[in-house]
Parts: sequence; structure tokens; C-alpha cells
Amino acid sequence: MSPEQKPLIFVTGNANKLREVKAILSSGGDPVEIDSKELDIPEVQGTTQEVALAKCKRAAELLGGPCITEDTALCFTALNGLPGPYIKYFLNELGHEGLNTLLDGFPTRSAHALCTFAYCAGPGSEPVLFEGKTDGKIVPARGLPTFGWDAVFEPEEGGGLTYAEMKSEDKNKISHRYRALEKLRAYLQTLPH
Repeated sequence: MSPEQKPLIFVTGNANKLREVKAILSSGGDPVEIDSKELDIPEVQGTTQEVALAKCKRAAELLGGPCITEDTALCFTALNGLPGPYIKYFLNELGHEGLNTLLDGFPTRSAHALCTFAYCAGPGSEPVLFEGKTDGKIVPARGLPTFGWDAVFEPEEGGGLTYAEMKSEDKNKISHRYRALEKLRAYLQTLPH
């Protein structure tokens, strides 16, 4: 890294997210080192993509340099994709049990986890989006309830385990976040160093 080049900042105040992102980006070939900073950025209402673009553009302005932001959605098939990007608010108000209750009476409990990372080169630049998706279903909470809705999401590729029941290194091989970060990593490798 040249002296005038600023480090890539991941804008988050979520310690679990930061730990997961660092683990994924530092592993394998072409490791990406990041720093983190918590910023108070109001979230616009809209699609996952609209939220991610607005958040990243504002973060780059506040930081005066390159950054990445992340937005996660949990989309219930029976509810036409809701709660989607509003999952944090649904979880805070309803808890794990309430998320399950939302689907009572519907013919499917299928869902997908969607992660959208946005990269912005700096103020005035248009952010670039990277999405990852993992299909699964909503189940009664199993595993440690320490990371958002992980205890109620059972990915199709998880061998019958919820994200919360999986070892972090196993989750990090199939998660929506991993899939988005692999696309981001590939993009970052194309940028001049």
C-alpha cells in the first residue's frame, strides 16, 4: 500500500459482522485487509440495493475515502420477500419466536438470506454492488442466539443445522455474506494497487 493510499474501511458497529467479514476476507488466496469504523448513517427506506447504495455513498463522503458497507436481508417466500432489508427491526420487535409466528398458516417456511456489499472508491464515486444469496427455511430457534437471526435460519446446504448451530468456519463457506464477499474480493483484485 502506498503512503497516499487510504486503507479500505468497513463501516459497521456490529462486532459479529466485523469478525465474520475479517475471517472471510483474510482467508484463502488474495487476502484483503480492512479496518472498521462505526458511523451513524440514517438508512433510507427501499430495496436492499437502494439502501446499500445510499449508505455506501454517504459513508465515503464522511470518510473521505474508499469504504465498504453491508446490508443484510432475510426474505420470506410466503411474504413476497418481506421482511427483507427490515429484518433487523422485525427481529428487535418480534424476536425469534415472532419471526416463526409470522409464517404460521402459510404453506411454506422457505426463505433466503441476501447480503449486499457496496464498495465506493471515495466521495463523488458511484458505489458498486456485490450480492450473495443462500436459500433455506425458517425454523424454531436452535443454537446460540448471539448473532441476529442465525438461530432461525436453516440453509439448504447446512446439513440440517441453523447458521447458529454451525461452526463459524463452516457457515463462512456457504453463507450469503461469504458469497457476496467473494465477488467483492474478485473485484478488489482488479483495482490498481
